[in-house]
Parts: sequence; structure tokens; C-alpha cells
Amino acid sequence: MKKFLFVSLTFLLVLGMIAGCGQKAATTEQPAATTTAAATTAEFKIDKLVVGMDDTFAPMGFRDDKAEIVGFDVDLAKEVGKRLGCEVVFQPIDWDSKEVELESGNISCIWNGFTITEERSAAMEMSEPYIANSQMIMVDPAAGIKSKADLAGKEIGVQKGSSALDAVNADADLMKMVSKVSEYPSNVDAYNDLKIGRIAAVVSDEILARYYLSTEAYKGMVLLEDKLAAENYGVGFKKGNTELRDAVQGAMDEMIADGTAAKISTQWFGKDIMIP
Repeated sequence: MKKFLFVSLTFLLVLGMIAGCGQKAATTEQPAATTTAAATTAEFKIDKLVVGMDDTFAPMGFRDDKAEIVGFDVDLAKEVGKRLGCEVVFQPIDWDSKEVELESGNISCIWNGFTITEERSAAMEMSEPYIANSQMIMVDPAAGIKSKADLAGKEIGVQKGSSALDAVNADADLMKMVSKVSEYPSNVDAYNDLKIGRIAAVVSDEILARYYLSTEAYKGMVLLEDKLAAENYGVGFKKGNTELRDAVQGAMDEMIADGTAAKISTQWFGKDIMIP
């Protein structure tokens, strides 16, 4: 009997030690997993952010009198670069080939008054919208055009590969009315033709159009009340590159929260037009 009790007690003691060791192992493993996950998030780094842009798209990104690239989106991107600790390079591209440039890796993102659409959201990673915009029609009132209906039988201009072109193509009534839709390499080319009377109207982003109206060269031009499409601007990244998108988005969120984005907006537009 004593022998039996001794063996039983020994067996129970061993079981207790094994159970104790198992509990200790479980306790130490959980913090280790948490630490690894946190380290993975913190370890994301980028040395250079190459921003693909149309360097004629004022006031978002364009060249000043000294041929230096400036603009609202340019200032936003520079501030994001500071917060991410990386160099920011602005790379002018053919806007009609922007998707190819992004997919090939020649640029890190598309950031220059870039409209968020369903098609673009499916083909790439898009940031959250940060500015509201719309597509509008600029005309010379001296030509007798007071509404969209007055464009019947006339030629209008848009930038090739732009959301303005998408808006025009989506407007069945406008497409039936006009005689021709001319596609230009840049908005500057289209506006120049409007100024000399070669075309009757230009469809472009409202932000861009209002900038042109503020210049002496386009004084007297007007925007029709008819808006073709309401839209939002965002930043586009290569499909699958969610780490870079999230890093840029995080920096943008900080800039909106601490007032830096509002300050940049006020410098360019006279007020804060950022989407909260």
C-alpha cells in the first residue's frame, strides 16, 4: 500500500510539473507574437517616392517662371516625404500613359489632380479622396455661348486620357450636339486653342479652370453653369502595393489632423478645401 501511494504521489507530482511548464510556455509565447507584428508595421521604409505627374496641370502641379515644378499637390507630396523620411522626385509623364508608367515601376504613384473612378480603383490602389472636384465647360461669351445647348454643331476640346474626356463621352446629350471632340496632349494646348477661337469650349477640372480664369490671359472667359460630373481627387498606387498606399495615407491623415494640409490649401486656394 505504501508503495502504491508513493508511486501515485510521484505520478501526480510529475503531471503538475508538466502542466506548470505548459502554462509558462503559453504565457511567454503571446507577447512575442504581438511584438513581431508591431515590428513588421514599424519596419516599412521607402528611400524615394517618385511622383508621376502632368507638369502643366496648374495649380496642382506645374512649372513656374523659373521652370521649377510647383503646385498644391507638389507641396502635399513634399510634406508627406518629410514625414516618411524619404526623398520625393517629381516625374513628368505622358498623362495618357500614366497607367503604363505606374505598372512598369517607373513611378511610385500618380499624384496630380488624379480623379478617383471605378475603373481606376479596380486597376490600382487608391488613397482616400482628399479634394472634391467637378468637370466644367469653359467658353468665350463673345462667341454667343451661354449654355451647353449652345454648343450644338461646335467643336470642343479635352485633354487626352483625362477624366474630362470620360465625362464628355458619358454625356450622351453633349456627344449628340457637338460636331467634334478634339483630344489634346495637355490642357494648356486646349485652352490656347479656345483663346484664339479654334474651338468653342474646353471641358476640364473645375479647379484647373478656375485657376485659368484667375489669370490675365483668360480674363473674360466664363464657366457654364452646367457641370458634367462631380468627382474626387486621390493618389494612385500600383495594384497590390498597399504598404506604400497606407504609409502615404497615414501621413496625409496626420497632415489633415494637425492642420498642415489646411495651411497648404489656404496658400494655394485662399481657404481650406481638404476633405476631412
